[in-house]
Amino acid sequence: MCENEQQTCICPLKGVIDLISKKWALLIINALGNCGTLRFNKLMETLNGISPKTLSDTLKELQAEGLINRESFAEIPPRVEYSLTNDGVELRKSIIPLLEWTANRNGIDKERCEQCPPHIRTRYKANLGE
Repeated sequence: MCENEQQTCICPLKGVIDLISKKWALLIINALGNCGTLRFNKLMETLNGISPKTLSDTLKELQAEGLINRESFAEIPPRVEYSLTNDGVELRKSIIPLLEWTANRNGIDKERCEQCPPHIRTRYKANLGE
């Protein structure tokens, strides 16, 4: 064990890391952060490539962790909407510095960024060499 006074314990992050390291979790959190409240099919469309089962399972996990709300409406046909909780909003905010660090350090993969809406891409123009 080192004797550094500036030591940091990351044990409390283990559960969060396990969840957000899953392929779709951060993408779902970001989609809800960008769009606000979304229904299941709109999330499917927004995420492009996620299977219904994976989306359903990941939404359940994010809800169980208190990161998203699931609101059901007693209508016919049934309607369910998903949105970020306050914790979900805070998690999303905390990830933005990591994105900026990555962009500044490594640049951004131009191909992947072309999938982003233009108003989002402009934030990273310098890193895209545009």
